[in-house]
Amino acid sequence: MTQELLPTDTELIEAASALLSRVHDPGAVRVAAAARGISGAVYLGVSLATPRVKVCAESSAVANAKIGGDEAITTIVSVGLGVDDVPHVINPCGVCRELIPKFGQDLRVLVDTGDGVVAAAAPVELLPMPWIRARSYDD
Repeated sequence: MTQELLPTDTELIEAASALLSRVHDPGAVRVAAAARGISGAVYLGVSLATPRVKVCAESSAVANAKIGGDEAITTIVSVGLGVDDVPHVINPCGVCRELIPKFGQDLRVLVDTGDGVVAAAAPVELLPMPWIRARSYDD
């Protein structure tokens, strides 16, 4: 059940979009993210890619929130460039859908609902059946 955007959500989209417009590199930086910590601070992140390594923008934004002293995030968004080279909201990959919920209660993920409309979703809506680790003999 997606929710309408708040004014603070628009601020996150604008922050991620401004960052992507500034640092975009088709071969290395294709996505930017912005996360709001529980303190209210905004933390940015970018994707990083080489032929062998890929780091998602969402994970670098969450890492920056932790480095900045926030114990959790409340909202996160990622943006990529569209065919018109204008930043637009994109949805997190499967790995990020597993990662993001570990860093906030009642977390809001800003997503494109598939028809160009941006809304807020709960992590459980994005990953209704999360991966469960098999129990090891050492557990």
